[in-house]
Amino acid sequence: MARQRKPHEAQLIGEALAKQALKRRRKVARARNIAIAAHAAPLTRNITASGTGALRATMKLTSTSAGVLVAEGDSWFDYPFNDVLSDLDDYHGYDVESAAHKGDTVEDMAYGDGQLDDFSRRIEKVLRGARKPRAILLSGGGNDIAGDVLGIFVNHAASSIAGLNDSVIAGVIDQRIKDAYITIIQAVTTLCEQLVGETIPIVVHGYDYPVPDGRGVLGGWAFLPGPWLEPGFREKGYAAMAPRIAMMKTLIDRFNAMLASVCTMSAFRHVTYLDLRQTLSTGSNYKDWWANELHPSPKGFRAVSDKFAAVIAALP
Repeated sequence: MARQRKPHEAQLIGEALAKQALKRRRKVARARNIAIAAHAAPLTRNITASGTGALRATMKLTSTSAGVLVAEGDSWFDYPFNDVLSDLDDYHGYDVESAAHKGDTVEDMAYGDGQLDDFSRRIEKVLRGARKPRAILLSGGGNDIAGDVLGIFVNHAASSIAGLNDSVIAGVIDQRIKDAYITIIQAVTTLCEQLVGETIPIVVHGYDYPVPDGRGVLGGWAFLPGPWLEPGFREKGYAAMAPRIAMMKTLIDRFNAMLASVCTMSAFRHVTYLDLRQTLSTGSNYKDWWANELHPSPKGFRAVSDKFAAVIAALP
């Protein structure tokens, strides 16, 4: 059996990855400064834009905001038309710099080439505007337990051990995903301390309970993504919806418990865990709240973003 890494070891890896990213970004910064110095007419003044005609009548441009948020995450932060970040911008007045990418796992964020560099680039952009991030938002984990990997959590319905496989859940959620979360939180913390000169609050979130009904993006038609849950349950012999929903509830509860425990670590006092369970319905009206198996509807994303905004507003 593979040795379980201790939280302190994951933090050390996070710090090392952050320092490597900072070293690369310092090299890029020197090149950028040289390019700006050589520019024929570098922009050094503030610009106020205003529309004319129909544009002016429908858009009000303003330089004020509720603050700057910098985000890294998955499709809950990077979804067509509506997602948590666009709603925080549109309905709560935040300026958002995002390095989120749909489909990313927590391990992609923690260890993927260029991920921390992209996040660092967003922080640098905010600082160039003489502003400081109000908070860092992290979203991840859904892609680590859904899709092709879901089946490994589930014992076949016809077997003597039907239901969820607790040992697999422990290995994936309580060890692998937890380790990656500690690493990415520490890496982001170190980047902020080095770039901003202080610790910036971080908000992480768990997911709500999904309904494994086989719906993908726009129904999962042709090349569109999804479904991510129903195929795994069908493969393991679970045709009825009730046991599927019950098993997903257990998985989501386990994920939330893991994430909440990470946020209780003494090194992560600046990290806030947001519990989103019971935000979106799994009742008869669930399609009003869920666009598909993994993603909220516009109404659902609005409800989720409202909870984010409340937590951000309460940060010190």
